Amino acid sequence: MTNYYNKDLYKILEVNYDATLNDIKLAYRKLVRKYHPDAAGSSANVVKFKEVQEAYEILSDENSRKKYDILNGYYRETIKKTYTKNQNVYDEYIQRAQKHSQETASFSKSINDALDNLFHVQKKTSKRTKEEKKVINGEDINLDITLNCFEAANGTNRKVNILHTQPCPNCGGRKFINEAECPMCKGSGQLSLQKKINVKIPKGVSQGSKIRIKKEGNKGLNGGKDGDLYLIVKIKKNQYWDTEGMNILCNLPITPAEAVLGTDINLKILDENLNVKIPPMTSSGQKLKLSGAGLYNKSKTKRGDIIITVSIKLPEIISPEEKDLYSKLYKNADNTLRKDLNNAK
Repeated sequence: MTNYYNKDLYKILEVNYDATLNDIKLAYRKLVRKYHPDAAGSSANVVKFKEVQEAYEILSDENSRKKYDILNGYYRETIKKTYTKNQNVYDEYIQRAQKHSQETASFSKSINDALDNLFHVQKKTSKRTKEEKKVINGEDINLDITLNCFEAANGTNRKVNILHTQPCPNCGGRKFINEAECPMCKGSGQLSLQKKINVKIPKGVSQGSKIRIKKEGNKGLNGGKDGDLYLIVKIKKNQYWDTEGMNILCNLPITPAEAVLGTDINLKILDENLNVKIPPMTSSGQKLKLSGAGLYNKSKTKRGDIIITVSIKLPEIISPEEKDLYSKLYKNADNTLRKDLNNAK
């Protein structure tokens, strides 16, 4: 059909512009019987019959009717409400189409191409709008936290720095403003934000265990849930304490006198005062075990041990009196200690 913009198709079919598809079908059948050439063969009726067929062909097809309604203003208000951002694009296409209707006989193709382009833009905008409104849960954040053995065993409080992501305040997480990439977030829809929080580390955590802090992960979008923060425990070694699973390993230094005579040493760990009995004539490297005094498992149903390795250490500084005592010990020492050293086979 050519130049249907200048025709009132609803008037031809004798229906209102908001008629339903069923209304249009009923009107068409009635007018076809009325103006059919076999029933009334005048030239005027033949022309009218063709107009009825043409009007029905357009208004019975959803896409064709929508394009026709836009061109004739019936659809303009809906377009403005639904696609406000594209109003300038819409007006430009309408003006171009109307100009073509006056200058060329190929009006139908021109206006259809223009409207197809417009609907393509609208479809993309609608798809993007749906994506913008999609509920997205925030991602969890995993962060390593390093503790010494006492902190892991007894619990502690720590201040940790978290790098959060949050919806961009400029575009609200939509990535675009007026069909252009948001200049603040560069089209990512998110900004990074550092935050410091105080965290309570429970007693008895072990190497690799996770501590969960609810809703301290990345923020959700469009009503989505905030993620959680997971602190992954790393226990650093020192010269005295280490861990092995649920066991606590202790390197316990003692003096030569304590090794010979024996002694009692007090250890405080897991908020408990533990007495370690060093028997007389203890050798360096000798191991002692405190059963059931180590770390708990996650369910608090089992507990490891404290394994002590004794090491005999000399004092860094000795007094003259101590030196005299060591001289007397040296003179009275057992000279048979290394008797077999050079005869070992």
